[in-house]
Amino acid sequence: MPDLPYRTVIGLEVHVQLLTRTKLFCGCSTEFGLPPNSATCPICIGMPGVLPVMNRQAFELALKAALALNCQIASFTKWDRKNYYYPDLPKNYQISQYDLPFSRDGWLEIDTAAGSKRIRIIRVHLEEDAGKMLHDEQGGGRESSVDLNRAGTPLLEIVSQPDLTSPEEAKAFLEEIRLLLRELGVSDCEMQEGSLRCDANVNIHIPLKLPHPLPPEGSGETFVATPITEVKNLNSFRAVERAMKYEAQRQFEEFQKTGKKLGDVAKATAGWDENRGVTVVQRRKEEASDYRYFPEPDLVPVEVDEAWLERVRAGLGELPAVQRQRLQEQYHLSAYDAGVITSQGRAFTSYFEQAARLSGDPAEAKNWTTNEVLQTLNEQKIEIGAFRLSAATLAELITEVKTTGLNKQRAREVFAEILTNGVSAKQAVEKLGFKVVADESQLLDIVRRAVAANPKAVADFKRGKTKAADAIKGAVMRETKGLAKMETVQQLVMAELQKQE
Repeated sequence: MPDLPYRTVIGLEVHVQLLTRTKLFCGCSTEFGLPPNSATCPICIGMPGVLPVMNRQAFELALKAALALNCQIASFTKWDRKNYYYPDLPKNYQISQYDLPFSRDGWLEIDTAAGSKRIRIIRVHLEEDAGKMLHDEQGGGRESSVDLNRAGTPLLEIVSQPDLTSPEEAKAFLEEIRLLLRELGVSDCEMQEGSLRCDANVNIHIPLKLPHPLPPEGSGETFVATPITEVKNLNSFRAVERAMKYEAQRQFEEFQKTGKKLGDVAKATAGWDENRGVTVVQRRKEEASDYRYFPEPDLVPVEVDEAWLERVRAGLGELPAVQRQRLQEQYHLSAYDAGVITSQGRAFTSYFEQAARLSGDPAEAKNWTTNEVLQTLNEQKIEIGAFRLSAATLAELITEVKTTGLNKQRAREVFAEILTNGVSAKQAVEKLGFKVVADESQLLDIVRRAVAANPKAVADFKRGKTKAADAIKGAVMRETKGLAKMETVQQLVMAELQKQE
């Protein structure tokens, strides 16, 4: 990360569509991709005289997410009307939660370049989504349509404290939330479908004397804070990172132009233009009073007792952060490798663990799952549940490779044969004719011929260039067509070269 002359301060508001079949206050479908305005009813399009009814499953999914985010759960919560006008908000208000959200004061730990960091969460609350505007881009934006299918879908809003100090941390926070909520079955978190979106509140703190590098926290140096800009509707991890970097730099340049007269500048709302790579300030940022919140008269409050909480808590299972730590301790994986495995989900992690146990070789199980297996899943665009090669078969392959001494290239060919024809590892080795040269006397003859045929490599080795031995090892492997145990070849080659001295 570059050494910047200011400190970036970021707080995120993450909006997550819950994985329910129906909307938050009516029975309309939440399925993505339906024809415009086909999943609507008098309730979600705001017809007069209709009454909403709360979706209990949505509330339980929200409870599950809040508990996983270490939030305090309120025993009593109510609904509020948030009043504002948008063309895609047919009621002219949104049912949300204001002063009594169902949860608050949580935290989530993320991995950063400096180690683990705890990001505090102000609140997690439920609200209904608005519809979607469809603009005629080809016609110059002269026509716009409204699709109300999304109006009323259940949204979880996760509001963080401004504890994030770089775009990279903001991205890591979002990635951890996505992994957590997908593993819990709370949301599919498909950003391209709008089920995970983010607004970011960004400003920068600039030391009055602009020292370089920045003084450390708590140094007593006086900082000037720029007004907060809320960047709306960021719908990809890349957009979050790029937008935060751009907005921080834009505020610094504005600070330099205005001569530090930022106290009179109002907070603003901005959009992110992905094509141009810039934030565009749109309007003054609204305060809570602008929304004229008042209690929703058509919905009863919700009371959460301890028995309900315990039922939800019992269904959480092992959370990703705990799982990563356990994989490191139980299988002696690096933090990076444990992160790669758990980032693919619980089913993938279970696949790795089964292969590791059955083969007795966690290191090789990790190598195969994070390389060949993961690459195949990505190429075929499938999940691990649809993968043709079972964890037991992968364990058999690992064992067969260790027993026969196949090199990596031949082992990959065996892997491909198993995938293509569904045979066992042993059958694949036999079918491909991979009979390993294991007789040491036969190998020794091949090694001696390779040494005699490579006098320059021998001379280089004598001068202390140990890498020169690789040329001789390569010659042996070529003659054996890669069917010699590399460990045995290594030992024989080094023994013969040392005799040459």
